[in-house]
Amino acid sequence: MASTEAARKGTSIMRKPIIAGNWKMNKTPSQTVKLVEEIKALVKNARCEVVVCPTQTCLFAAREALMGSNDISLGAQNMFFEEKGAFTGEVSYESLLELGVKYVILGHSERRQFFAETDETVNKKVLKAIEKKLIPIVCVGESLTQKQQGVTEEVVRMQTRIALSGVSAGSVEDVVIAYEPIWAIGTGMTATSSEANDTIRRIRGAVTEMYTPEAAQKVRILYGGSMNAGNARELLSTSDIDGGLIGGASLKSEDFAQIVGSLN
Repeated sequence: MASTEAARKGTSIMRKPIIAGNWKMNKTPSQTVKLVEEIKALVKNARCEVVVCPTQTCLFAAREALMGSNDISLGAQNMFFEEKGAFTGEVSYESLLELGVKYVILGHSERRQFFAETDETVNKKVLKAIEKKLIPIVCVGESLTQKQQGVTEEVVRMQTRIALSGVSAGSVEDVVIAYEPIWAIGTGMTATSSEANDTIRRIRGAVTEMYTPEAAQKVRILYGGSMNAGNARELLSTSDIDGGLIGGASLKSEDFAQIVGSLN
């Protein structure tokens, strides 16, 4: 999209956008195949990376449906930091790699809220994902109370710094960060494009402080708070938003494709 490219000309590095669909706990294996087939037909030759992240039980079905497609990558919604063992209900990086997974969402607010994930366990997962050549999509974001208290910047900078603790300068550019304000997830509320871009700029500032300005400019940072077909173009036209982590809209092939098309 011309406006997006123009907005990014102030940086020395052009970051390729990502549109990733987080399907959460939706779709059966047969429904997954149907949705993947629909998306495949609609996003050919996209100007961004397109990722679909079905449930763990549907990863095999998604992989089979994606066979022969170079336009869409497979992502997972979670990963444990140990190779194997007595960890009932968890999934190993080895299983994800065998299934052809390229991206893995880590630290989503729903994982933190309902499954007691902490900044420290997210960091362990990030380090293991990088070690095993999976690309982590690390989620950070503030609650409504924290937003109202005016501590958004402090929250997202802290979460970012802990998530990246121990990540080498050579590896950080392969990390994807998703800013997902908790108050905007599934509520229909969305940060304005200027609010979202400003917070993402501050997240990039935290990466700069940990590494270098050059490294921070290579890190792709997505927006993940109720981005949809109606607001995607405006959000994606800003200087620092490098794509979207899409929830509900990713379950409708035409809506998802329209978001992807916002970058054309």
